[in-house]
Amino acid sequence: MPEDPAEPEYRQRRFTAPPGAADLLLIRHGESAPARPSKPFPVVDGQGDPELAPEGLVQADLIARRLGEEHFDALYVTTLRRTAQTAAPLAERLGLTPRVCPELREIFLGEWEGGVFRQKVADRDPLAEKLWAEERWGVAPGAEDDEVFAARVRAGIERIAADHADQRVAVFTHGGVIGQVLALAARSRPFAFVGADNGSFSQVVVHGPQWIVRGYNDIAHLTT
Repeated sequence: MPEDPAEPEYRQRRFTAPPGAADLLLIRHGESAPARPSKPFPVVDGQGDPELAPEGLVQADLIARRLGEEHFDALYVTTLRRTAQTAAPLAERLGLTPRVCPELREIFLGEWEGGVFRQKVADRDPLAEKLWAEERWGVAPGAEDDEVFAARVRAGIERIAADHADQRVAVFTHGGVIGQVLALAARSRPFAFVGADNGSFSQVVVHGPQWIVRGYNDIAHLTT
């Protein structure tokens, strides 16, 4: 049967962000310096603040190469220097001054700050095993309560989104934060998205209470 040229067609369409939404590219900082028992990380407001390792500086340059020709209305970093160091090459290319969002700093791990957490995980400490099994950061002694962490991450994302309606923003942050953002968006298990690689890209579109996951752990720029 021949097609009727007057009959309307309804094609599949590519995703379009709702009017007023903020498009947030979440970038995990580059690899930070290794933890050594004899040399704990410097601490900022109680949290470990290692600098980038040489590999992390390379990752920061690769991020800038991939995104340097793209448009961003703003760049954000946290209070911890590994995010600022990772953002620096892209900020220079784009001519943007990064803004600081304290709410998106990494989960506070109490007695396991300063590099101790890495050691506990590597040694398969029973409490570290329990933390992963129960998907609760609060298992670590003195750590930030999981609900408090989720609330401050939500507040940080909502504040950035409110300030950047109909704009695209690069947010340089941490693995635990990225996992929390996507878990909130997807209403998933707490640790379903924990494990984003250093230097990776994840994406969420925020439109009021509607958070839409558009990507997770894109590392194409790191593997070519």
